Amino acid sequence: MQHLLFAVVLSEVAVILALSFKTPIRKLLIMSLDRAKRGRGPVVVQTVSATVCVVLVASVYSMMKIQKRWIEEGAMNPTDEVIMSKHLLESTLMGGFLFLGLMIDRLHHYMRELRMRRKTMEVIKKEGSVLEGEKARASDEVKSLKQEITSLQERQKQLVSEIEARTKEIRTEETSGIALQKQSEGFLIEFNRLSEENQDLRNQLHTVDSRISRSSIKKNT
Repeated sequence: MQHLLFAVVLSEVAVILALSFKTPIRKLLIMSLDRAKRGRGPVVVQTVSATVCVVLVASVYSMMKIQKRWIEEGAMNPTDEVIMSKHLLESTLMGGFLFLGLMIDRLHHYMRELRMRRKTMEVIKKEGSVLEGEKARASDEVKSLKQEITSLQERQKQLVSEIEARTKEIRTEETSGIALQKQSEGFLIEFNRLSEENQDLRNQLHTVDSRISRSSIKKNT
């Protein structure tokens, strides 16, 4: 059993060293540990750990019994010394086995968390670069919209000035139209007056002609 525990402890130390440095072996170990934690792997590990804990407790209990007997007898015989050394070595190896196994489990957990965090950071960086590109495009669009707004404002000012000029022209034309209307009304009044005077003159001429014709008739008779 001691040889097995030595081999297991040395294997765990080698695994910890391999996980501590960035080498191709570390990737293989991480993949192996990932697969080992799937399916029945955790149940097997828990069973082995529980068995080792039970054996460790039994070894510690045996050492306590030997130490108690040594205290009661006042001396330790060679057989008890050998058994005590054997149990002490096995307990040390089993404790080391459990401790190193816990270290491997925690290292694997933290390395997996670190890998996930790195992937998350890469995704965040990609999203940040995409957002920066969208922000740049949005700023360009905002600039183009500002330019369009400025051009539209200038066009609006031009249209307002044109409308004001056209309004002034219309007002001027309306004023001149009113003046022409008044002038035409004056001409119409003057025309009516002249027509009446002409009619009066015609009437007078007709009267004169009538008198002249009458006087000539009288002379002839």
